[in-house]
Order: sequence, then C-alpha cells, then structure tokens
Amino acid sequence: MVGIAILWIRDLFPYPLFLVLFAAVVGLYLIERVRHRRALGQIPLRIHINGTRGKSSVTRLIAAGLRAGGIRTVAKTTGSAPRYIHPDGSEEPILRRGRANIREQIPTLVRAAAERAEALVVECMAIRPDLQRVTEKKMIHATHGVITNIRADHLDVMGPRLDNVATALATTTPRSGKLFACHSRFDDYLRSEARRRNSELFVTMPDNYPTLEEMRGFDHIEVPDNVALALDVCANLGVDRATALHGMHGVTPDVGAAIRIPLTREQKQIEFINAFAANDQESTALVWKLIGMHQREGHEAGVLISNRGDRLRRAVDIADAISEDIHADWYVVAGDHAGTFIRLATRKGVPREKLIAMGDASPPAVLAKLFELTQRGATVMGVGNMGGFGIEFIKLLEKERSAHAS
Repeated sequence: MVGIAILWIRDLFPYPLFLVLFAAVVGLYLIERVRHRRALGQIPLRIHINGTRGKSSVTRLIAAGLRAGGIRTVAKTTGSAPRYIHPDGSEEPILRRGRANIREQIPTLVRAAAERAEALVVECMAIRPDLQRVTEKKMIHATHGVITNIRADHLDVMGPRLDNVATALATTTPRSGKLFACHSRFDDYLRSEARRRNSELFVTMPDNYPTLEEMRGFDHIEVPDNVALALDVCANLGVDRATALHGMHGVTPDVGAAIRIPLTREQKQIEFINAFAANDQESTALVWKLIGMHQREGHEAGVLISNRGDRLRRAVDIADAISEDIHADWYVVAGDHAGTFIRLATRKGVPREKLIAMGDASPPAVLAKLFELTQRGATVMGVGNMGGFGIEFIKLLEKERSAHAS
C-alpha cells in the first residue's frame, strides 16, 4: 500500500520535487519513531486495559489507586467521552478532527513522558483483532495487561463465538510482563497465551472482591469485579488495599458509568440510572441486579431503551435482557427504529402493552413521558446505547438537575 502511494506521488510531481517530498515523509516518520521509543523508555509502567465492558472504569480506578500510592500516573480513556487524565487527576477531553484512530496512542505516550509519568494507564482503542494486536505490539509495549471481562459483544467484528472474542482480547497480552483478568472459564486459555509471550497471568478471584462496606465509599455505581481487578493491579505495583481504595473512592466516573440521577417534577420522583453504556445482555442484567431491581418487591420500575439503527446485534441483546432478566412495569423505546425493536421484543415474549414507542420524540418529550408513566415515584434505568439518543438524553438530565440545584 505504501509502495503504491509512493508511485502515485512520483507520477504526480516532478522528479526533484518528488525526492524532496519523499525525504520529508521519511524524515517525519523517523522523528516520530524516535520520539515514540524515547517515550517508552521514559515511562517504566505501561498498563494496557482491554476487555468487553468496563475498560474506561477500570482505567480510571487503577490510575486513581496508583496516584493515591504516590505513583505519578497519566491515564487515557476512550469510552463514551475520551479523556486525557493528568498526574494531578485533572482531565481534558480528547478532541478529534475525524474518526478515532489507534495512532493517537503514540502522541499520548509522548505527552505522558513529557509530564514525567511513572505510569501510563491506557484503554485499548481497537475492536478489530488485528488492530488490537498492532496497538499492543507496535505502540504500547505494556508491562501490565488487563482484560476486564470476556462477553458477547461486537460479535460482528470479534465473533461469531465467545471463544473468538477471547482470542481477540488476548492479543494485547504483554510480552515478558504480567496479565490480569477476573476468574472465568477462559483462565486456562489466557494462562497459555501469557506463557507463550513469557508473561504471567494473575487471576482475580471472588474471595478478593470488595466488601459491601468498601463499595459504600463510591458515590456512583461501580461493578465489584472492576474494583477487585483494579485493586489487584495496584497491589502488584506496591499500593496497599486501603490506600488504593481511598484513591478509588474519589475517582471521577466516566461519562458512560452507571450513575444515579435524581429527578423531581410535579410531586413525582424518578431515580434515573444511566446504564446506556452497558450494551450487552450480561452487563445490563448485572447493573439491574446491582441497583436491587431484581428484588424490588412492588417498587415501580421502568426502562428507557436508546436504540441505534447501526447496532442491530445490540438491539437483539437488549431485547433478550428485558425478556429474560429485566422485568419492569413499562419500557419506553427511543432513538432509531423503535417499531422494529418493539416487534423484536414482543416476539421474545415482552407484553406489547408494556412497550411504548417514542422513536421520533425529542429528549424533553421522552422525559415528560417518563414522568407521565410514573405513578408517584420510580426507578428508571437507561439501557441500549450511549451514542445517539443516549448522550443527548443524559445531557438533558444534567441540565435539568443543575437548574433545580441552583
């Protein structure tokens, strides 16, 4: 491909000018390569976070724990709202001129080195298995790899089976380093992949999960698996559990994190749970359980589904979730192709009278509908997709909450 481009440039420009342009391109490439290699040598700890769900949360948790332990740490998330997090914990949005590209990991390394980072915690940007491999092997060169979980999502790219997803995620296993993962049926496979790269696998077991008291320190919803995994990484790097937890309790949650948003209107109260970023059936059901809705005993509950026309596989997962795991009093369907989603859900056994189509409605109209459906007070969980309608709805809720607070 590069050769074709060079020939095209040669034909486009006079030969002397071509030589100048070619020399300039090669020079820029060499400069970037030297800066990249120098940055790798200046950052002793490079932690690469991969997995199906929870990558942004685990990135933030590990970075917060390391900072609390006195390790100068830079972090970068790639989730619902990409962020660069400085050593003091302050953060800034990552602005892109076009679509996300894994090449932005290289300037991230260079910038972290310039900030004298002792550790860089970076979320894997790639979904395609070949790009995941390139990100690790050519860019990050991790000392510590993390796989948050292995679930059935992005099967169109990493699938079609769960075993294929495990194979894809394992491509970011570091060479001559350490790999961390929560206990699963893939432990033996991950161990063999780690050994093949001269690395060691550390498995986070359920008996090391945080206690209920330790989880109460978070003012937002964190998944115990993610916290336990982050604690194990911090412990391996010399930060004790109490110190790491103290740092994690003060972490700024990702935009896609499951947070509680209290809302009041006309003497009705709604506690909205933002779980739009959960995406797959297992993760969505887990959040429903974490907020206690599987044992609600008469407490009114609703679900807001943000549907996307380009995420058909995800729509199937959410339809499975509300038919099998998430039993609510009503389900409002917003975003793209609401009617198509409703037909899919009814075929899976969800009562048609519980499904309300609002595909063309604006976020304010949908919020008004939620209050209309609520009798006196309800818990409403947003599921499906953070992109599209989801992010616009969350912006509306934050604006409404700020207005009431002032």
